[in-house]
Order: sequence, then C-alpha cells, then structure tokens
Amino acid sequence: MARLVALAAAAVVLVAGCSAGQNAVASTGEFQLVAPGGQTTIFYDPAATRGTVTGITGESLLHEGATTGLEDHAGQVVVLNIWGSWCGPCREEMPGLQYVQDQTGAIVLGIDVRDVRQAATDFVRDRGLTFDSIFDPAGRTLLSLNGYPRNVVPSTIVLDKQHRVAAVYLTSVRVPELMPVVQRLMAEPA
Repeated sequence: MARLVALAAAAVVLVAGCSAGQNAVASTGEFQLVAPGGQTTIFYDPAATRGTVTGITGESLLHEGATTGLEDHAGQVVVLNIWGSWCGPCREEMPGLQYVQDQTGAIVLGIDVRDVRQAATDFVRDRGLTFDSIFDPAGRTLLSLNGYPRNVVPSTIVLDKQHRVAAVYLTSVRVPELMPVVQRLMAEPA
C-alpha cells in the first residue's frame, strides 16, 4: 500500500512538472518567466495560471517609420518569435511559423534582435514571410517580459486571446509542437 501511495505521489509530481504551476506568474497577474528545473518548454495550464503580457511594441520591420505590437492584435492568439537573420535555427523555423499563421489564423509577431535592418528585411523577403516583426536590435522590447532571457534566440512565446502566456519555447520550435497548442488556444473562448 505504501508503494502505491509513493507511486501516486510520483505521478502527481511528474504531471505537475509538465505545467508551470502557480510559481510561474507574479501575484499581480503579469507574466514572469520561471523555468522550473531549467525546462526549455513550459506550458501554463490551466488558464488561471497564465500571466498577461503588455508593452510589446516597437518599430515595424516591414513598414519603416510605423510601429507594431500586441495592441494591434487584441482578442487574437499571438505567437511571439524572437529571432535574428544571423541565427541558423531561426532560418529553419521561419517557414513553419508562416505555415502556422496561414493554417490557423493566429498572428505571428516577430521580435528581430541584434540585427541590421537591411539584413533582416532581406531575410524576410527571401523567405516570403508575411508576418511583421518589431525591429529591436538592442533587445529592449524583451524588457517588458519579466525575467525573460534576452540571449535566447530563437525562442517563442504563445499568447492566448487575452495575451496571457500559454507556452514558452526557449529553443527553436517545430510545427508539430506548435500547431496543437495554437489550435487549442484558438478554440478557447475569448
């Protein structure tokens, strides 16, 4: 009997390790990154454990002189992707991000960091990307993400319709990993 109780407790700990838990968000309801045990893929479920992201805005990469940001996409699922034209894994994941946007109707919003504008625009044009990015060579936009590492490129943050963080990928992400998360969030009520 004691062995069954120990196995049940271990199962609860294992399942809890797959979600962020209450320690993953600040008590104010704003997002604050916590990577339990150094995890590189973190899910924030149930929705009540999700922290809200605000202040993600900056100069548009596609439309010089204009700004773009989360406020342009109220009520929509947003996939934030931190990338740079100099980043090899970014080159591999970009077609998949475009595919996810095209197939689901979710918004992909890039944050281009540590880059030169011409290299970044060439990167977008050469890959036929239609989603916009915040041109942020100094990485200042990421300061709005409490505790988020500015040196993890590529990385992806998936926001629900209320712009609460539902998932974080501190590594490159593939369509088979991302698509089910986005589809589930698209099906959630607003």
